[in-house]
Amino acid sequence: MSTTSTTSTIGSESTTRTTRPSRTRLRLAGALATVLVAAGVVGGPAAQAGEQHGKPLTLADLAQRHGRYFGSATDNPELTDPAYTALLGSEFDMITPGNGMKWYATEPQQGVFDWSNGDEIVNLARANHQKVRGHTLVWHNQLPSWLTSREWTADELRAVLKNHIFAEARHYRGKVYSWDVVNEAFNEDGTYRETIFYKTLGPGYIADALRWAHQADPHAKLYLNDYNIEATGPKSDAYYQLAKDLKAQGVPLDGIGLQAHLALQYGYPTTLEENLRRFSQLGLDTALTEVDVRMLLPATEEKVAQQADWYRDMTEACLAVRRCVGITVWDYTDKYSWIPAVFTGEGAALPWDEQLQPKPAYFALREALK
Repeated sequence: MSTTSTTSTIGSESTTRTTRPSRTRLRLAGALATVLVAAGVVGGPAAQAGEQHGKPLTLADLAQRHGRYFGSATDNPELTDPAYTALLGSEFDMITPGNGMKWYATEPQQGVFDWSNGDEIVNLARANHQKVRGHTLVWHNQLPSWLTSREWTADELRAVLKNHIFAEARHYRGKVYSWDVVNEAFNEDGTYRETIFYKTLGPGYIADALRWAHQADPHAKLYLNDYNIEATGPKSDAYYQLAKDLKAQGVPLDGIGLQAHLALQYGYPTTLEENLRRFSQLGLDTALTEVDVRMLLPATEEKVAQQADWYRDMTEACLAVRRCVGITVWDYTDKYSWIPAVFTGEGAALPWDEQLQPKPAYFALREALK
């Protein structure tokens, strides 16, 4: 998902999640200490936790102490904003292209490839000594019209899919840490989403896509990625069973990406840590791949405090499970959030505001990572 990549189906997020009271006010002292450390006001052990070589530690620095990464999505139009790119390049150690590696951007005409948007972000990441999560090889949205405007036989579509995966994964071979190979393959009830690939090729397209991606780039970590799978339930159960079956068949699958597009009005996924743990017990990595916490506007002090708690709780859940390897926010600032364009009357979802100033959620993340 991204600025233009998401359908409104997220509005059906599970209402079985339960809310809990805000704990932010109980932790104001800790958050204040973090602010003072970052500003260089306090010294001693507290400063050692917040500074390194006289510079405030970034979210990436703090995550690395736990053997994790902390990343952000980005998109090409935003890269003309120097204040934005300065923070993007300094605070994070993993970057995900929001749109630049999707099918409509990379193969706008059949067999004609355009890597310019993806390359721009990869080159920026390299210049900043950051890794890249490739996103995404197979998805039912943002497909070029040449692919969606005609009927394909199974043999034809299989060849088209294989060619696309090989071309893209080979182009970025050695340049990406991981791939979201198949994105959003299931419905909320755990049935397969009726995509062009599923309807024409059947569920085996997922295993084929993983095998082809591995052949094209044997060193990239390969993920399945989806939203509303943070809590245990029908949709996450479907991924658990699929992952178990794929592993039993020897299909190359390294991890499950839990997008974690949350909304205050639907409640917090209280079984997140349990869910992360059961995937790790299959021998898989997990990651929170597209994190944001939206709210019904206007934002209030209470909502912003609750949002901070959720960011902290998600981070603590990841840190509690050894094979949860990192967290990526779906862009870091409300200035470039995809939420307002897709969910009318909602927003304020990210740890930095529209002026690139840190919000309580940012300090809650620092607190969780310390």
